[in-house]
Amino acid sequence: MLAMDQGVVEEWLSEFKTLPDSAVSSYAASLKEKGSLIPALYKVIRENYSDLLEPVCHQLFEFYRSGEPRLQRFVLQFLPELLWSLLLAPSAARDPHTSGCIEALLLGIYNLEIVDKDGQSKVLSFTVPSLSKPSVYHEPSTIGSLALTEGALANHGLRRVVYSGPHLQRETFTAQNRFEVLTFLLLCYNAALSYMTSSSLQSLCQLSSRVCICGYPRQQLRRYKGISSRLTVTSEFLVQLITGIHYALCNGEMDLGSKALDDVLYRAQLELYPEALLVGNAIKSSQQCAALKSGASKEGARSIQVEITPTSSRISRNAVTSLSIRGHRWKRHESQEVSVDGDPVTPGGQGSSIPEISVTMPNGDSLRPRDPRPLTQSEPEPLGSASEVSPTHDPSPRGQEVRRQKSVRRLVDESSGPSSAGRAQY
Repeated sequence: MLAMDQGVVEEWLSEFKTLPDSAVSSYAASLKEKGSLIPALYKVIRENYSDLLEPVCHQLFEFYRSGEPRLQRFVLQFLPELLWSLLLAPSAARDPHTSGCIEALLLGIYNLEIVDKDGQSKVLSFTVPSLSKPSVYHEPSTIGSLALTEGALANHGLRRVVYSGPHLQRETFTAQNRFEVLTFLLLCYNAALSYMTSSSLQSLCQLSSRVCICGYPRQQLRRYKGISSRLTVTSEFLVQLITGIHYALCNGEMDLGSKALDDVLYRAQLELYPEALLVGNAIKSSQQCAALKSGASKEGARSIQVEITPTSSRISRNAVTSLSIRGHRWKRHESQEVSVDGDPVTPGGQGSSIPEISVTMPNGDSLRPRDPRPLTQSEPEPLGSASEVSPTHDPSPRGQEVRRQKSVRRLVDESSGPSSAGRAQY
């Protein structure tokens, strides 16, 4: 360890001891400005023999016990490196006294998190979303039709809540409770993922790869020359690792995150852990579909990238009848402007044209009714037309339509008689 890094750590240890309680909040806000402090603390944790490890662990525990959220998040960023140092201690030539400092720090954080302010054991609850309701991850219409059975209707709107706890307090690490404590600590770390720095996310990916490949043939492919003994893991521990890796994948750590995810899936396949395989393969599939950008900015907004499926348009399929068509035609005529003499005109000033109707005779001849024109133009009416028109003259568009239809019907009736051919030729 360099003398400069050692001086930075010693200054950090001394300034917090003389800090009054009223200045804790402003001191927590000023930790972001100390860019050389975080790399120096990483070096202290990674060294096998360091005189600064014990005071550093003690001060980190004081930070967490203060209750200040920013100081607690400052401690949590070193959690992946602390976990690796703890798992590495039995296989590496580390001083038991120095590794005991890390154990005490992790057990202290665990015992603080499992109780509330009154000292009572906490029970954590998690709500499992229903697929029948939309969310930021899915639309119900995109996953197929949901059968409206009696059971589905009975369960619609019900929320499934999963509880975790109460957890027992631990004084020492044993082979039985080690991964139970470490899994809960990773759960606390994942709850503050949005505040983690890039160095912390990189440390998490390295921890995941090392834990999963040590002692297996893939260790030779990764060219990792650390310990060669296999580390025991649990399915719940791998699931928590995958949760952090998913966030790292979407926030600038594409290379390390992809390798870590492959290593965790490799170990889950060897151990036959269905939970880890399900979550890991789902994230890997979503990663391929979303085509995450490898050059994402590490300093930008940190969030999980999801693609929201647009809501499918619902087309109303009403029955089309002659009554609905007739009503639509009357509404169209009524919406047109009416001139002074009662003729309907379009907004541009031209008269509304009525489509021409063609009638085909049985002998192949074609009959066309007269072209209806506005009543302002006088033209001779065909014989018999006066008997078809109502005595009461209706200048409205509806009246003109009725007279036109009667005239067409009269021509059709006349064409069906014996002398239709002669009249058609005439």
